[in-house]
Amino acid sequence: MVAGIPTVVRVKRCDRGGSQLALDKRQTRVIPTHLEAMRVMAVLEVVKGMRPGQQFPVRAVRSVLGRHPECDIVLEAGAVSRQHAAIVRESDHYFLEDMGSRNGTFLNGNLIRKREPLTNGDQVTICDLAFKFFFGDDPSGDSGDTAVTRASPLPSIVDDEPGHLSSSSSVTSKVDLSSSRSFQFYSVKPEEKLRAMLEIAQNLGKALSLEEVLSKLLDSLFNVFLQADRGFVILKVPQGTQLVPKAVKYRREDDEQAARISRTVVHEVMDRREAILSADAASDARFEMAQSIADFQIRSMMCAPLIDSDGNALGVIQIDTLDQRSRFDQDDLQVLASVASQAAVAVENAQLHEQAIRQKALERDLRLAHQVQQGLIPATTPEMPGYHFFHFYDAAYQVGGDYYDYIPLADGRLAVVVADVSGKGVAAALLMAKLSGDVRYWFAMEPDPAAAVGQINQTFSRSNWEDRFVTFVAAVLEPAGNQLTIVNAGHMAPLVRRGNGDVTAVAEEQAGLPLGVSDDFSYESAAVCLESGESVTLFTDGISEAMNSGGHLYTIGRLARCIGGAELPVVEMGQHILHDVRHFVGGHPQSDDMCLACFGRVRA
Repeated sequence: MVAGIPTVVRVKRCDRGGSQLALDKRQTRVIPTHLEAMRVMAVLEVVKGMRPGQQFPVRAVRSVLGRHPECDIVLEAGAVSRQHAAIVRESDHYFLEDMGSRNGTFLNGNLIRKREPLTNGDQVTICDLAFKFFFGDDPSGDSGDTAVTRASPLPSIVDDEPGHLSSSSSVTSKVDLSSSRSFQFYSVKPEEKLRAMLEIAQNLGKALSLEEVLSKLLDSLFNVFLQADRGFVILKVPQGTQLVPKAVKYRREDDEQAARISRTVVHEVMDRREAILSADAASDARFEMAQSIADFQIRSMMCAPLIDSDGNALGVIQIDTLDQRSRFDQDDLQVLASVASQAAVAVENAQLHEQAIRQKALERDLRLAHQVQQGLIPATTPEMPGYHFFHFYDAAYQVGGDYYDYIPLADGRLAVVVADVSGKGVAAALLMAKLSGDVRYWFAMEPDPAAAVGQINQTFSRSNWEDRFVTFVAAVLEPAGNQLTIVNAGHMAPLVRRGNGDVTAVAEEQAGLPLGVSDDFSYESAAVCLESGESVTLFTDGISEAMNSGGHLYTIGRLARCIGGAELPVVEMGQHILHDVRHFVGGHPQSDDMCLACFGRVRA
């Protein structure tokens, strides 16, 4: 090995395991997922509430904190305002300001009235949440609370002039592992091989979480490469191309600095699936004096790719040293290449394990949400002399945005309502839950159904649901006179089956805008009289637009023909409709929530 001449080793994953070893938490830092960003100069670290120790990067010129999902830093707490506070960067200075929140923003225990400057170690309190603010290369202001780890400078990946492994590069050796899936050290000294094997076996085998794997990996490498000053693990974001520093380790705390990792080097290693060694990276022509290398005068650097079971590059491990007397050599590179092969297995397994945990948590939350939603809609039909009722609800997913309800009113009246929140899934279900409470409140407070729907619309519109809207129809039944008052907010018109079998859509001319489109819209009502044996069907577009495997829709016309085809009691009529829809759809997957509500007079 000649000093300054690079060595290349081609790397492929391996299939091995190991066991567990204690960690030095003080010197190894795994960067949480929420710090997956480059060039982060300031962070907020949670000291109370949420997850203590969790850190949020302050990236933007103006970073908004609040409950709204589009805030830069989302604080999921009910008492936090949608847009609660902001951290503003001006040149090299940061300021905190309140954004008219309900409960105020506190800086070091004091309620702020205007923009206030932020310094290292300041405490920001928002409702029951407390954060420490750190900025720059040497965050200070440690609270002394040993339960909270002080923020360390985060590594960033910087863009350099494009570099590549050209044919003119002097390569003294190349080891190609692409044709073998076995774990090999080739010409590495036996004692080095044994030491690395023991380290990897002890540190990676029983690690399950990604944080554990990365911490153990760097700890192991520092035990193998005693000359290493710094170590990094950079991973690619799943289903993306962004490179993220995920773990960093320094030999000595006083060596810590805001490390800058060369994007050029990382891309070369990942694209070529080659581990590289530069005995003097600061003068290596391949990197064309990459600024991140030149700035820190790295004298010796190794970088190896992490290759998954499908041959894709997950990321890289990079080790470097500033000690010119203890440069890495070819044997070191082969050890690192072999370590990277086994580490890739552990990283891939950890990612799959975490993905499985997240999936199980999501499924558990969805099951709970399904139970909550089922509790918001009636489980039984009303008891009203002379009338029968039928209802059906089936979400396309575990929760949905369709909605029906029976609302008892004064003077023995009953409101039957059906609604369809735009969108599907959890977001639509949350809006449906909010809507159900508003509907019950306003129909109880306002005797005029049209005025009640107007109030519901105002409440929904002023809640700032952005592009969300709701189609809604209410049929208020007055059994004493068998009168029906219908108010329609952009929904499909109810279908009334007359005694002679004719089916007509009612109150089409009085239909208004969906809820949430215009907050001052004035709704109209239409009156309908129900004779003996006549019925009303309310439905959502999951029924009328049910699709079969040929891409054809069920349609309102077919629904009307199904209703008018035979005179059936209301319960049997509802079941007949569902049977016809399912027969039409066949085995085609359901693509939308389905809701159906039927009621009518018993034939005398």
